[in-house]
Amino acid sequence: MASLLDPQSRGKVILVGAGPGDPGLLTVRAVEALKSADVVVHDGLIDARVLDYAPADAQRISVAKQRARHTLSQDAINALIVAHVKAGSIVVRLKGGDPFVFGRGGEEVEAVRAAGLTVEVVPGVSAALGCAAEAMLPLTHRDWSSAVSFVAGQCKGLSDQDWSGLAGQGRTLVIYMGVANARAIADKLMADGVAPDMPVAVLERGTLPGSRALRTLLADMGDMVERERVQSPAIIVVGEVVLLSDAENRLATFAHQAESFA
Repeated sequence: MASLLDPQSRGKVILVGAGPGDPGLLTVRAVEALKSADVVVHDGLIDARVLDYAPADAQRISVAKQRARHTLSQDAINALIVAHVKAGSIVVRLKGGDPFVFGRGGEEVEAVRAAGLTVEVVPGVSAALGCAAEAMLPLTHRDWSSAVSFVAGQCKGLSDQDWSGLAGQGRTLVIYMGVANARAIADKLMADGVAPDMPVAVLERGTLPGSRALRTLLADMGDMVERERVQSPAIIVVGEVVLLSDAENRLATFAHQAESFA
């Protein structure tokens, strides 16, 4: 392992997507990268079993982020990575899902390149893809949806964002980080013209123990998140494809819900 006291040595950073949670969804290249690590800088939601792939003597540094409370700012994380790489360490920056899907991976690549250092990116199974697969929920389907969009549900100025046309007949909308704003998101979508009876799925802790796939209609989404006490990590899927995820029970369930909004 390189020493932080050796300013002449140079290492590299490998930006690795850890997938939605289940260690079995790591790519072969991700495992290889972890096994080579001197330092692992990881998100807070990374499963401990994923970290076990790194050598026992590798330094593990958590830079956990939660809503409105960050252990380190993004600039500080960038500086941390650069400092260890300059010291000659192989730094694995381990991020949930895919680094380039709402993971700020682009910002970290820019910071490493700006420092004149080597960076490699290993893609991962995104949360949307992994959680939807577990729930048997196809995000596109030849008969139901020919387009899928991904948006962040906790960005500043949510009400000012233009989501018109992203959800509706023949289109699927996937919302990351939207649980805390579920009621406002539902109101926004309905105001933008999405039907109140549009099917919705909330996929909580996808691929992890205790995962849940909760289904309802758009007008009920905020209430459902509250009464079911949904917690992050979770993604929201809005679209007719939700009907395909629970073929056995969907007719009775959605018929009952539709009566509530009649």
